[in-house]
Amino acid sequence: MHENLASQILDDLNGQSATPDHTLGRIYTVSELTCRIKEVLESEFPPMWLEAEISNFRKPASGHFYFTLKDAQSQISAIMYRSSAQRVVFKLEDGMKVMVYGRVSVYEKGGNYQIIATIIEPRGVGALQLAFEQLKKKLMEEGLFDKKYKKTIPMLPSRIGVVTSPTGAAIRDILNVINRRFSNIQLLIAPCRVQGDEAPAEIAQAIDELNRLNCVDVILVTRGGGSIEDLWAFNSELVARSIFRSNIPIISAVGHEIDWTIADYVADLRVPTPSAAAELVVGSKEEFISRIANFEKRLYSGMQHYMNILKNRVLRLSQSRVFIEPQNRIRQYQQQVDECELRINQSLSSVMSRRKHQLVVLSEKLHAFSPSSVMLRGFSITTKYGVEGSIKSVRQVDPGDRLKTYFSDGEISSTVDRVYFKGENK
Repeated sequence: MHENLASQILDDLNGQSATPDHTLGRIYTVSELTCRIKEVLESEFPPMWLEAEISNFRKPASGHFYFTLKDAQSQISAIMYRSSAQRVVFKLEDGMKVMVYGRVSVYEKGGNYQIIATIIEPRGVGALQLAFEQLKKKLMEEGLFDKKYKKTIPMLPSRIGVVTSPTGAAIRDILNVINRRFSNIQLLIAPCRVQGDEAPAEIAQAIDELNRLNCVDVILVTRGGGSIEDLWAFNSELVARSIFRSNIPIISAVGHEIDWTIADYVADLRVPTPSAAAELVVGSKEEFISRIANFEKRLYSGMQHYMNILKNRVLRLSQSRVFIEPQNRIRQYQQQVDECELRINQSLSSVMSRRKHQLVVLSEKLHAFSPSSVMLRGFSITTKYGVEGSIKSVRQVDPGDRLKTYFSDGEISSTVDRVYFKGENK
């Protein structure tokens, strides 16, 4: 190919001679040469499959994918435009082994040749399976599958919301089961597509709308069986997050028993088929009637047993000595009252005796220290006329002061002539 390219360029230059004389042949601009090389490369190499490893992966705001394809010896730049990139269901990462379908082209502005990729598939595993495992791992790490977030499914809902296609086989199976088992339960169908590119957004919107209306007790998210491509809408992250944020319990019934989707892992309960979901969420009316009759029988039997226990208890009490000789029981209580009264009186008498003795002792102490008792022993109390309180020091009186002195048997009045201090006179 390189020889053909060189030959074409030399032919264009009329380069029969190697002489670098610019007067011979055509003179190319860089853009013209690049454009010519682009034409030759794109015509020489038809679209092809490449087996390589991804490196330097980038996804700017434009939505295009930019990356390098390499093996042990060489590498080549690659681009996947947004229209093709939107169809890649798994996440591209550096180091990933892939199969790339595309064509060789030249980026004229940089003069670089590159691969324009239109299809990318993981090597060794299907693209959808890889995307499923990647999303499953991501949501599991975020806790969307944890049992602590699972809500309880009501035993007998009065209204059931169904998120499915109104023309699919799933809704017919559900209607048949419910009409057969409990025909008066109401169904509210939130119609949506369950297959195709628009399906994930419509399924998520239907779940959100039922939660906004808040008019059902449980939601069935369902569709019939199919290939992994047919069921792929239920492996969407958009659907998974709408199920997780639902305030209404959700049952996932997608495909057949062997089919598992991301919606099954996030839902509060997974059942294998739409019919099984209908049978689980709505019990048979006959079964409920039978259960109620059984409860009624058990309740009646329990009440009879309890009444027999009470009757036997009353019979035993009626035969007790309390009821046979009631006066004897009363006399025993009267005797106990008399004994209590005696103990109270004895205790009260003892307390009064101790308190009386303490009062006598305190009275004697008080009398011993009273002023009258002190004066009987030869002491007196002197006061100054017009001044309260007794005189305790000669410094409280002056010559000429009138005094009154109290004795045990009377009092005297006197006038101070002189005041003597120890060692001096005043």
